[in-house]
Amino acid sequence: MARLRHIAIATKDPEKTAAFYQKVFGLKFVKQVPDSPRGGGVFLSDGHINFAFLNYPSDEAADMVGGASYEGLHHMGFQVDDLEEAKARLSGTEAELLGDTVGSHHSFYFEQKVRGPHGVIMDMSTQGWDLEPPEAAPAKKKA
Repeated sequence: MARLRHIAIATKDPEKTAAFYQKVFGLKFVKQVPDSPRGGGVFLSDGHINFAFLNYPSDEAADMVGGASYEGLHHMGFQVDDLEEAKARLSGTEAELLGDTVGSHHSFYFEQKVRGPHGVIMDMSTQGWDLEPPEAAPAKKKA
């Protein structure tokens, strides 16, 4: 069964929006992604769900017409056990596989983007998303 692990909100001010969610809901800082041609933003977590507050500089970067000016819920991400099996289940549906896959120019976490019914964008990933602030992650051993 797939598990919802990621929610992305498009905003022109990722820092201000993230600060609101930190103050009101106690979400913890995970990381900040600098601006690039694909956008930039701030990632927070409640320990179960990764939240991304993203600023898309163009419609192409947002994968949607009007995406450069859109603010609001942008996409969600599901962690799946088997990517190929999940993609096979899309057969016969109105879903569209988008061209961005792992190794592409802007895949931070996902392995496949899908545009589902009614234009909703979903990330599919077997790896998941960062859910803990950097200070909560276990220390790495030095070689």
